[in-house]
Amino acid sequence: MLDRVHACAPRHLLDLGCGEGRFCRLLHNKVETLVGLDPSPALLAKAAERGGAQFVRGRAEAIPFVSETFDMVVAYLSLLDIEGIEAALDEIVRVLGPGGRFLIANLTGFATASEIKAGGWRILPDGGREIVVRRYLEPHATVAEWKGIVVTNWHRPLSFYMTELLQRGMKLTHFDEPSVPHPENSKEQAYTMRPIN
Repeated sequence: MLDRVHACAPRHLLDLGCGEGRFCRLLHNKVETLVGLDPSPALLAKAAERGGAQFVRGRAEAIPFVSETFDMVVAYLSLLDIEGIEAALDEIVRVLGPGGRFLIANLTGFATASEIKAGGWRILPDGGREIVVRRYLEPHATVAEWKGIVVTNWHRPLSFYMTELLQRGMKLTHFDEPSVPHPENSKEQAYTMRPIN
């Protein structure tokens, strides 16, 4: 994500769903205007305490900035937390200036539609693991708990995001996936997925 930001060299960047401001701190002094937006007062208080950007309370469905304010909007693992995604995408397009970029890091739909959180891993004879994927093409909410925090995550297949962004006039200019080391060369294990409807 940092490489993509540096390659695009934005002057005015909005980190949508910034949480406690980790990504903003990584960009501190590298962007002229750096704003983190989040609906959580507790997370924003942590972000402000740690510094690195201007932090604003607000929701993606109603971004509190005038049109064409930013030349980059970043959604770093935040799209899956947004219930009103269509309104949020409208807002992102609105606050981007001409030639602006929308940089997304998102969990793969196979992860968000899987039963990983419910302990749905199965160990295979070769030592790999298998997960069960249900309702992949159907956007739906799931409740997740992490370190005592309960959140609602939204599964949406990649086709949903692509269709919605293309309908709003966006154009895909870069797509990448993180590489996974080969199991023989690391402690990582091989995975297989079995879609079930």
